[in-house]
Amino acid sequence: MVQFGASLDEDLARRDFTINAIAYDPIARRLHDPFDGQGDLARGVVRAVGEAEARMREDRLRALRAIRFAARLDFAIDEPTWQAIVASAPFLTRLSPERVKQELDKTMEQVRAPSSALMRWRGSGAFAALVPALASVPDDVLHAVDALPMPGLPSRPLRRALRFAALLSGCDAKDAQRTLRTLRASNLELSVIGSLVEQWARHGDALGESLASGSLPSAPDLRRLAASVGRLRIAAFVRLAAARWHAGSRTIAPALVRRLHRTLLATAFRDPIEIADLAVDGDDLRHAGVAAGPALGRLLHELMQWVIEDPARNTRDALLAYTAGATSAADGPRSAVERG
Repeated sequence: MVQFGASLDEDLARRDFTINAIAYDPIARRLHDPFDGQGDLARGVVRAVGEAEARMREDRLRALRAIRFAARLDFAIDEPTWQAIVASAPFLTRLSPERVKQELDKTMEQVRAPSSALMRWRGSGAFAALVPALASVPDDVLHAVDALPMPGLPSRPLRRALRFAALLSGCDAKDAQRTLRTLRASNLELSVIGSLVEQWARHGDALGESLASGSLPSAPDLRRLAASVGRLRIAAFVRLAAARWHAGSRTIAPALVRRLHRTLLATAFRDPIEIADLAVDGDDLRHAGVAAGPALGRLLHELMQWVIEDPARNTRDALLAYTAGATSAADGPRSAVERG
């Protein structure tokens, strides 16, 4: 716990870093700077006030704050202060998940190139203690976060979510969801970030290979991708994918990424890619003799895949004819691939 002294010098001695231990005397019109905070500002150094380990013991969050300040200001961290941060890492588990998440949020919001902070989280052992799934996160994943824009305004929370998605895209989808729950992420963040990480895991590498060869995927593959990602998350997915490709080893022309974005959006808003887009619904299938229950849901999904192969099939007559053939088959509904 931070305690405040009876005098100004005692109060300043309890501050976290020298650059924050500067006071202004309005009567004398001068700065009171007993720990050379102005000198550290000029030198570009984050340094703990007094004994660094004592400052970290007073509030374990200071270790993470030092990392964020250094990244935001593009400062170095004083060596004794860094050693105190490393020594403090095993004790960071005493911090509440909410405080840890808040510190990551501030890093994503305030730091232009968060990889410098995130590498220090990794190097100090903070990730190992607080977010084990990220303890060995590769450099290219961290650099992908830099390729995404700062949130800037509070009205742009998706930008922060995108940066989180890039950070967690080095994990599998289950680890990403588990990490978000551990950090007490909001339901919206769980949905958006979790979905983006899952879609990257499913499609990122194969899509990158296709683009690296200089061509877009086929029209049916683009429809399948749009259906998997969802109309309203195409822009976010393409930004995440572009950041990962840019930070990785693949060279993909930015013009081709922009073309992918435009084509995916056009496909998603022109062609049927969701069950609600089908020319029939569950009631139509029940009237056609399909019993309510899981089988009906499976048949709707099968119809969707059949239509994604060729949107011209999305007519009431064609879908009911498919349904009649599927339900009359002796071995039950056949797959869209079997029906051709």
